[in-house]
Amino acid sequence: MIEFHVEGMSCQHCVSAVTQAVQAVDADAQVDVDLAGGRVRVASSADIGTLTAAIDEAGYAVQEAKTVADPG
Repeated sequence: MIEFHVEGMSCQHCVSAVTQAVQAVDADAQVDVDLAGGRVRVASSADIGTLTAAIDEAGYAVQEAKTVADPG
């Protein structure tokens, strides 16, 4: 599980855009966006750098990315 702290997300369109950007890299990725907290949690086989680039290219600034324990 990778957690990103992302700036610039404020609505459901943002959730959709970030989710689509991640799933364009890994169609099987599971994406959970927390708008209030500015966090995006991703379960994916893609690496952090690739996912960070995809989110950045969608227009959202990744401030931090780290691997975290999967709560499930």
